[in-house]
Amino acid sequence: MQYDYDIIVVGGGHAGMEAAFASAHMGANTLLLTLNIKMMSNMPCNPSIGGSAKGIVVREVDALGGMMGKGADHEYLQMKMLNTGKGPGVQCLRAQADKKSYPRWMQEQALNTKNLTIKEGMVTSLLHDEEKVFGVAIGEEKIIAKAVILTTGTYMESCILQGHTSRSAGPDGEKPSLGLSPYLATMGINLFRLKTGTPPRIQKDSIDYTRAEPQYGTEGELAFSYETKEFKPLEEQILCWLIYTTPETHQIIRDNLHESAMYSGLVKGIGPRYCPSIEDKIVRFADKPRHQLFLEPESLEMDSIYLQGFSTSMPPEIQEKMIRSLPGLENCKVLKYAYAIEYDAIEPTQFDATLQVKRWPGLYCAGQICGTSGYEEAAGLGIMAGINATLKIKGKKPLILRRDESYIGVMIDDLVTKGTEEPYRLLSSRAEYRLLLRHDNADLRLTEYGYNVGLIGEERYKEFLAKKVQINKAIEYLEHTFVGIKSDIKEYLNELGYELNGGISLIDILRRPDVSFKRLQKYYPELQELNLSNTAIMQLEVMVKYEGYIEKQKKEAERLAKLEEMKLSPNIDYLHMDGLALEARQKLDEIKPLSIGQASRISGVNPADISMLILNIKKENA
Repeated sequence: MQYDYDIIVVGGGHAGMEAAFASAHMGANTLLLTLNIKMMSNMPCNPSIGGSAKGIVVREVDALGGMMGKGADHEYLQMKMLNTGKGPGVQCLRAQADKKSYPRWMQEQALNTKNLTIKEGMVTSLLHDEEKVFGVAIGEEKIIAKAVILTTGTYMESCILQGHTSRSAGPDGEKPSLGLSPYLATMGINLFRLKTGTPPRIQKDSIDYTRAEPQYGTEGELAFSYETKEFKPLEEQILCWLIYTTPETHQIIRDNLHESAMYSGLVKGIGPRYCPSIEDKIVRFADKPRHQLFLEPESLEMDSIYLQGFSTSMPPEIQEKMIRSLPGLENCKVLKYAYAIEYDAIEPTQFDATLQVKRWPGLYCAGQICGTSGYEEAAGLGIMAGINATLKIKGKKPLILRRDESYIGVMIDDLVTKGTEEPYRLLSSRAEYRLLLRHDNADLRLTEYGYNVGLIGEERYKEFLAKKVQINKAIEYLEHTFVGIKSDIKEYLNELGYELNGGISLIDILRRPDVSFKRLQKYYPELQELNLSNTAIMQLEVMVKYEGYIEKQKKEAERLAKLEEMKLSPNIDYLHMDGLALEARQKLDEIKPLSIGQASRISGVNPADISMLILNIKKENA
């Protein structure tokens, strides 16, 4: 077969961009097809990147060699570290990005990337035989490739809903993707309908900010990318603001629930549980007297404020009343009314762990077409689809990240093993090893993988290895340096309320709450000479202070890893296996797990079924 490209990526959102960057940077001749080049990496909802768990995913994408973190660091409005009062397992970054400059920077990178061609067009069908997918069709034009990655986001057969009206359209007024979804159905691919939404935008100068609480960024050298060297001072960052709904807001919503597309019966798709509309909040949490909302700037080039937390599908005239019932917004000007959007997605249990459709080799998917929500989840799936599609056409082993290695691994395993009935959102509570999957150590977990697949360059890899050596040297020095009662650091420890007893090691001193490595450095030139970066110091302190908890989680992960090592053949006939419950047979036949570990996480497969599977494996290997 004469191929036009190695890989075709369909869709230029956050998943499509990472997939295309990954395959092109790995040397694959890549075509990115998008409906509108100027909307690549667009942020149709909140122009923020990161947040709870999501911020760690962005760090993971960067550690693998992806682009989202670099773009987020390029020109943000505000950078904030969340959950600083909690343990390191849940701390993460969130940036209020610039809706204009972020996509513009990403587009510039894409248009100047070697091996990457970008073309506008709407894919209406796939090219395939009975065994595999080998291209796409744009109307009558056929383009042949070794692999296709679908990243259509919220565009497939999408429609905008407000009140009792529905119109065919994509997000931000763009045209929808029509034709591909029904074609996928003819290929035997199961689709389902999902819903998401976006709040109103308010004119910046029409808000009375004296009624709101200012929300500042976080001081310090904070960045998503490990390669970022320049940081915006806190005084140059833009303020966000906090307000709350009022009893009047709640009453207006309750009186007009029948007008909402969500409650009128117009909405068919299932919305995101963890980002509900404001009317859904009022109904589900009727006992709550108020809900917090954030006023967030969209861009230095725009006069708009994003009303975070106020997503709705009410008609515009009701939205006007709702918005004006909020403190500081009584006389505001609405620039854009909120809306809900419905779209088609693919049931994710049809994918394998590489994000390839099991029934159709050569066809991969990433982003919201897989049933997820959010820019960050999309980027995480996008880079993995790009990596694995490229590895496959090169005849190499796939990259499958474990649950104890990354949030990306948790997400993919959840999707392909358990599936989802609503837009899936990553949360720290989904990760059983979240102390291992921290914001600070994404590079220690994943840079080796990024280097091995060809996405991390030699210079960056050498810097990474040097940092690891520096951290190990620092820990070794701390372990072998003991402090006497006449030590110079006695005064510092007294400040913190600690008494200095002789014969204690520096590492035991650092384990104490509030003791800072940077302060210890001042007393020991050997530690200063290591010249550790702020990132390295953060990693070192977490490793030392939480060593016991980290080791405990590592041992738990090692125990479960034994189940992952017990591989299952994809050709097992579960439907006729003796000893399995009927539901287990059906679920195992549908998912076709790769290991006993994955089988144990399938809903409907109980411990007795797992025991029977292990017994069958032992019989086969006897």
